[in-house]
Amino acid sequence: MVLEHPASKTHERERPTAQTTDNLTRTIVKTFLKQTLPIISTDALETALEDAGDLTPASETRRAEISVAMHGQRLDKALVEHLAEFSRSYVQQLIGAGLVWLNGQPAAKPSAKVKVGDTVDIELQPTPQSQAFKPEAIALNVVYEDADVLVINKPAGLVVHPAPGNWSGTLLNALLAHDPVFALVPRAGIVHRLDKDTSGLMVVARHREAMDRLVQAMAAREISRQYLAIAHKRWIGNPERTVDAPIGRDPRNRLRMAVVNLEQSSGKTARTDIRLLDAVESGSLVHCVLHTGRTHQIRVHMASIGHPLVGDVTYGGLPGAGIDRQALHATRLAFAHPVSGADLVFHAELAADMVKLLSTLGLRYNPIPAVDAH
Repeated sequence: MVLEHPASKTHERERPTAQTTDNLTRTIVKTFLKQTLPIISTDALETALEDAGDLTPASETRRAEISVAMHGQRLDKALVEHLAEFSRSYVQQLIGAGLVWLNGQPAAKPSAKVKVGDTVDIELQPTPQSQAFKPEAIALNVVYEDADVLVINKPAGLVVHPAPGNWSGTLLNALLAHDPVFALVPRAGIVHRLDKDTSGLMVVARHREAMDRLVQAMAAREISRQYLAIAHKRWIGNPERTVDAPIGRDPRNRLRMAVVNLEQSSGKTARTDIRLLDAVESGSLVHCVLHTGRTHQIRVHMASIGHPLVGDVTYGGLPGAGIDRQALHATRLAFAHPVSGADLVFHAELAADMVKLLSTLGLRYNPIPAVDAH
């Protein structure tokens, strides 16, 4: 039996109060102190996420100077005041990992006392540990939720996981405030990503068993992900096209991805099925099905065939009427429930900025029957 869940029936969970958030933080920290996971995980989750990651630096260094008010405090307590996005327990891990320097020397222990005028350098690194971060009262557009999984419709502009330059205000922070259970799962149960400026459907696991099964399903290409995109220029030729072209780091710009020759550059195979829905002189509306999940895959493949996405300045697109991000939306998500095995299918209609763009360009959109790509 297939359960259809249109995203039009979404709801926004009530924002937690400040008192609720404080209680969640205490719960998370108490739970964390009972665990001894390393800062950087090397489990299968990393492999499942690596293809869809944002191209951010590996770490970020901050410098703090100890003020008069902090004189005599423990090092870890003083640092928390400078690193408001992180829990004290994560700061203690950074110290233990040798990533904190006090006056140019590796900090010996979290309990070390600091003096006014001391200089502290901290190297911040992405971590899969949910307990490293603090819950934040960010409303989630929940499409579906049960004891095992959560499906959301992510808005454009929301970063999925904390990373250098975006340590707070992310989906992970929102999940921690949504339910303390997410603090017990690596990366708060996030098993795949969408770019910051891509909107649409994502599934999140509520416990480790569900996460492991979803990660396995993602690795086996058993989770169907389908997108709508608005591209520059009129589409010419066959309305259906498969782009089967490897993707790797752009050798001329390490902050971009590109179609690469595997005999000359490192990269991975990538395949996208593209179907034309409508076209005018200035642009085309297309439906894309992913068979692989490489970083920026649809954006790179569309640019490689001469149709960069509207608004995608990274890959040759130009800003379009009323849209200041790439015109890309994850419209359909289908997978087997990780516990019950039931087939789940979810739909999310186009975001408002993309609807406006369609109207401005004169493109027509009629929802079409989705095509599974397991």
